[in-house]
Amino acid sequence: MKIHTIINTVAGENTYLLESDHGVLVIDPGSDWPKIETTLQEIKKPVLAILLTHTHYDHIMSVEAVRQHFNQPPLYVSEKEASWLQSPEDNLSGLPRHDDMANIVVAPAEYTFELRKLYTIGNFSFTVVPTPGHSWGSVSFIFSSEETIFSGDALFKETIGRTDLPTGNFDELITGIRQELFTQPNHFAVYPGHGHSTTIAHEKNFNPYFK
Repeated sequence: MKIHTIINTVAGENTYLLESDHGVLVIDPGSDWPKIETTLQEIKKPVLAILLTHTHYDHIMSVEAVRQHFNQPPLYVSEKEASWLQSPEDNLSGLPRHDDMANIVVAPAEYTFELRKLYTIGNFSFTVVPTPGHSWGSVSFIFSSEETIFSGDALFKETIGRTDLPTGNFDELITGIRQELFTQPNHFAVYPGHGHSTTIAHEKNFNPYFK
């Protein structure tokens, strides 16, 4: 699996394009559609699915563009946040502090995740685990054979996601990280929704929230 990282202008959000021999998975398509489109065109493989770690606006801004330009790949989302795709208030794009941007409205997802299920899409295999606390439907993706985790806005390098937004909960976030992510092998790489990649071992040793 080859990982292409696009750092989007809005909120510095990370979009990940996962490339295999058979196709591409798109994780959290953010604001910089031209970069996302160019990279997908350069890869020259079909987009198999779009996966969302959660549905805050900065993680969903190019969902419709990916759908429209790459043969309508299915969208997967947490059941708890599926309705947020159509609600600017819930995905936070419609809040007064974001009056400088258009409201984000995304058509319904084709699928909602079954937690702790092993998914196989093309020749990708991954497990979806709950990591709520930043938002109540936040999930992480564990690609065990690739020794890689995509943690959304739950776990960052030497910090954690904010918990002061609607449905946020500090205790849930800490518990989810401990139970679902820190139980994975120490050498597993972690790719967060913002910032640099890290490893499980590094976060156990250096993340101040787990001292």
